[in-house]
Amino acid sequence: MTSTADLYDVHGDDLQSLPLQLRSFGGFTSFEGPVRTVRCFEDNALLKSVLSSPGEGAVLVVDGDGSYGTALMGDMIAQLAIDSGWAGVVIHGCIRDSVAIGRMPLGVKALGTNPRKSGKQGTGEADVVVEFGGVVFRPGARLYADEDGVLVER
Repeated sequence: MTSTADLYDVHGDDLQSLPLQLRSFGGFTSFEGPVRTVRCFEDNALLKSVLSSPGEGAVLVVDGDGSYGTALMGDMIAQLAIDSGWAGVVIHGCIRDSVAIGRMPLGVKALGTNPRKSGKQGTGEADVVVEFGGVVFRPGARLYADEDGVLVER
């Protein structure tokens, strides 16, 4: 994959640059793919369901409303994502099991960690436009992530 810095140099404002300082947690620090989305708040049942479906190299962008209150993904859900063919997950929220996830062949970016489990009610929405950090994530748009950050097509 071409670095996000080089991609931005070539494509400029055709790409949105996420200004949030997300941390890299997965075993892959560089990843890319078409965007799929989930919007949920401290409830990961829908996220788990989506990551259990065929990913076909997509990146799941999760708008967890920036909550640090619970983790939206742990190692078991990360393994589901790997088994289902997802390239990565970008979470506007937290994960848990960060050491195990760091050894997994998956790109993962999130705000931070919290060992507390999330709810399991299944609330939220999938495959909708989400926005955080001033960036709009549309299902199907291409996302690029590496150590320098996250870019997404407009």
